[in-house]
Amino acid sequence: MRVLALILAGGAGTRLGALSEQRAKPAVSFAGRFRVIDFTLSNCVNSGIYDVGVLTQYLPRSLNEHIGIGRPWDLDRGRGGVRLLQPYQGHGQQDWYGGTADAVLRNIDYLRESRADTVLILSGDHIYKMDYRPMLQAHEERHADLTVGVMNVRPEETSRFGIVLTDENGCVTQFLEKPKEAPSTLANMGIYIFRATTLIERLGTLGKDYPDLDFGKHLIPSLVDNHAIYTFPFAGYWVDVGTIDAYWSTSMELVSGQSQLNLYDPEWVIHTKSEGRPPAKLGPQASVRRSMICNGCIVRGQVAQSVLSPGVYVSPGAVVRESVLMNNVWIGPGAVVDRCIVDEDVVVGAGTQLGWGSDYDTPNQQHPDRFYTGPTIVGKGARVPSKLRIGRNVEIKAEVDEEVFASFGDVVPSGSTVG
Repeated sequence: MRVLALILAGGAGTRLGALSEQRAKPAVSFAGRFRVIDFTLSNCVNSGIYDVGVLTQYLPRSLNEHIGIGRPWDLDRGRGGVRLLQPYQGHGQQDWYGGTADAVLRNIDYLRESRADTVLILSGDHIYKMDYRPMLQAHEERHADLTVGVMNVRPEETSRFGIVLTDENGCVTQFLEKPKEAPSTLANMGIYIFRATTLIERLGTLGKDYPDLDFGKHLIPSLVDNHAIYTFPFAGYWVDVGTIDAYWSTSMELVSGQSQLNLYDPEWVIHTKSEGRPPAKLGPQASVRRSMICNGCIVRGQVAQSVLSPGVYVSPGAVVRESVLMNNVWIGPGAVVDRCIVDEDVVVGAGTQLGWGSDYDTPNQQHPDRFYTGPTIVGKGARVPSKLRIGRNVEIKAEVDEEVFASFGDVVPSGSTVG
């Protein structure tokens, strides 16, 4: 079996607000030193798959720089290895990817040239650890045209997923894409193994009729009646951190010690591009409790139940609680950061209270469907002035400077958007 893995990594991740304002969702930092896509890439190499294509589109620079030639994942190879596949102009091909399957269709030449007989389609924006080899073996033994990774979800979550109905042998009898009322809780994980000839034929046929060709909406339903489709159940840890609530709560689980995600398993290493930084340093008045502190951090204040990415500086007298601080964040003297997600290169001025008050339920006025559980978000490169009180569910856009805050006075109310 010759396997080609294709990772769909072009998603904009709009529900993450300012965190994905300057990067694709798979490039968002997670657990201090990782990027979201590291988990899928590591799953591939840990499963013995070294022929990987990464399909990018939305703001790909950060993702491209992170992956590079693939050295951290042992994917810098003369044959196979990792390839970054972006939309391009050509005769008859002058548009963005219209859908998940359309992205693969527009790289059909790469698929053919790989000479793979089996194609593993993956999403680059989920946090999970999975050995794909048992699923590949089951796919081969069943002579399947398609095998779909599935897991059971809570009934109230079924409308967010493709729902699968099967017979007693696990053969798919019906596929419903995000139904309002689901007859099953067996959900599609976005992990597909295709027979290459079947995938190429379906892409060519359906691509003529659907410019927004999508696996869940079009391709998989077209296979149900006349092809052998089976499910492969997955019972391990899997989470989509595509919302602010999911990202923040998943991060807090990591520092609580109650997470099912083991980042310290020597048998299943999560590989990433390393930051060349000195060891973390704690000052004489520092206090750190139940937190993850990465290399290059200097802590002179108090940190509790938080994640500090490489290069974070916490000044004397500053307090960081239940927050995620990404690379090179600077927290000024006496500042308080409480229940926040702060993107890279942000400066928080002295004495400012970022995440202030107890009105956690006041949703963001511009995006009440995205920010409604309390965390305040600060976009990359923002400059937050000194001696401000900034409430809950506030979104501070990327690269805003101190002058932008002037219209708010001394208090930025909960639910505001700055920038």
